[in-house]
Amino acid sequence: MYWQPDPLRASYLGRSALFGIVVAAAVAIGQPPARAGNAPVTVGGPFTLTAQDGTTVTDKTYRGKWLLVFFGYTSCPDTCPTTLLEIAGALERLGPDAARLQPLFITLDPERDTPEVMESYVAAFDSRIVGLAGGPQQIAAVAEKYGAYAMHRDTAAGHDHYLLDHSTYIYILDPSGKFVRGLDSDTSSSGITEALRKLMSRASLENHGDRESYQ
Repeated sequence: MYWQPDPLRASYLGRSALFGIVVAAAVAIGQPPARAGNAPVTVGGPFTLTAQDGTTVTDKTYRGKWLLVFFGYTSCPDTCPTTLLEIAGALERLGPDAARLQPLFITLDPERDTPEVMESYVAAFDSRIVGLAGGPQQIAAVAEKYGAYAMHRDTAAGHDHYLLDHSTYIYILDPSGKFVRGLDSDTSSSGITEALRKLMSRASLENHGDRESYQ
């Protein structure tokens, strides 16, 4: 199984869990995380995954758009569907500005969540949400870059009906791919919309100021 413990994976989970604590602090104050000494932590980074339509995508595929990134899995009984419903609601609330945003739902369960499974799952929430899948190593790599993690938990229903205890942050990245804010997974659609509008407005003002300084 993907999340069976071994020394290498345990090391990865330890690093991700520790990194997740740093990200959690950033989520709490709504600011990019920083390590001791104010050296910035890099959240996100290069990845190669498979989109729900079977095409290969990378982080550069979505350059030029704001990204709303959420990690989870399609067999999740509560947090994932609830969060995706709120993200879908935020897309509706954003109106025309939704075209500036690309929500990404990245699986933490590569064994069960094939591109086909991801496609049918995200379609139940909003067709504008893109589901991304990949092999175990690909998923482990992108999860580590974001400080996301998942722990395998068997259920009474049998080994094939396992659950995942996983991190639940929503990551917001600007059009250049830079992490700018984290949100709790229980943030309402109105809260997500408000955060995005503020970030988009601030970025527009900064860009306008930069243009004026060169005139």
